[in-house]
Amino acid sequence: MKITVINGTEKNGVTYRLKEIFLERFREKAEITEYYLPADCPSFCTGCTGCIFRGEHTCKDAGYIQKIAASLSASDLIVMTSPAYVLHTTGAMKTLLDHFAYLWMPHRPAPEMFGKRAVVITQCAGAGAKSAAQDIRHSLSWWGISRISVFTGRLTSNIVWEKLDERKRRELTRKLNRLSDIFFRINYKNPARVNAITRIKFLICRMLQKSLHKNDPESLDGKYWAKQGWLGKGRPWKA
Repeated sequence: MKITVINGTEKNGVTYRLKEIFLERFREKAEITEYYLPADCPSFCTGCTGCIFRGEHTCKDAGYIQKIAASLSASDLIVMTSPAYVLHTTGAMKTLLDHFAYLWMPHRPAPEMFGKRAVVITQCAGAGAKSAAQDIRHSLSWWGISRISVFTGRLTSNIVWEKLDERKRRELTRKLNRLSDIFFRINYKNPARVNAITRIKFLICRMLQKSLHKNDPESLDGKYWAKQGWLGKGRPWKA
């Protein structure tokens, strides 16, 4: 079993502790690859659109991005973590998600993403954990992932793990253990079910790509969809 973890910050704070609790029972069973942002993706997406129109390997940051993309592609479970910064995910996490624009369904989604499972772990003091998780979940869903579980560790007092009330630490640990138990018991040889919303998104994008490919047969996205067989009867969840 392979797990890829994207940490939205290099800080070993509460979010880091929550992630460690979730992964604890996987340590002996799984091959876990972790990335820490911004160290593993230090540059902003400049919006040059090169990845979309000329290919992802033309990105100035392809050396960083394609390394992470390969890990995501090979993983059975994706874990994304981020504390809430001003009600949203960290800027470093947003930067990485921007770099993966070419993976969105309107462009060139990876077929293996449609069978993957993902967990999003966020936390904050007060409001913001849910909106931070939604920033990440939104991208994952448009990559084609249907099975996305979200853990929002809302804190009511301190944001330092050691200073948290003991009762709060036990509560967070219990909830995370319950979530990890669900994913620990899954048979990862079987891909996750692709839900109706994902299928509808795909079919809408298919209609768009079919029209674009007819008008411009040299379009990178259109040629990709044609090669995958998706402009015909092929579907990524049937591969």
